Amino acid sequence: MLKVGVRLRSQVCATQVIVVRAGSAAAALQCGGYPMLELSETPAEGLTAVAGFTEGTAIGKRYVNADGTVEVLATKGGAGSLALDDAALTLKAPKPLPSSD
Repeated sequence: MLKVGVRLRSQVCATQVIVVRAGSAAAALQCGGYPMLELSETPAEGLTAVAGFTEGTAIGKRYVNADGTVEVLATKGGAGSLALDDAALTLKAPKPLPSSD
């Protein structure tokens, strides 16, 4: 189960994230097609990103699931893309600023 403030790392690339919004359901956050680990855990050897999960993750960007209940902030970028229970996370659009006429 995801918790707000937890830092996670990918098993297949350099991607690291912080959970900003966790939602209420138990879900597995993935990167490159494999479950993400806490920073203190050691990734498995020899894993490579699964086809379809190689879009990459950009540093400093926020990613959300389709209904907006889970949000993560990428603190390190990498080659693997983020997913929640095999459903790809999308880049969160920035809020438009009000015009200053």
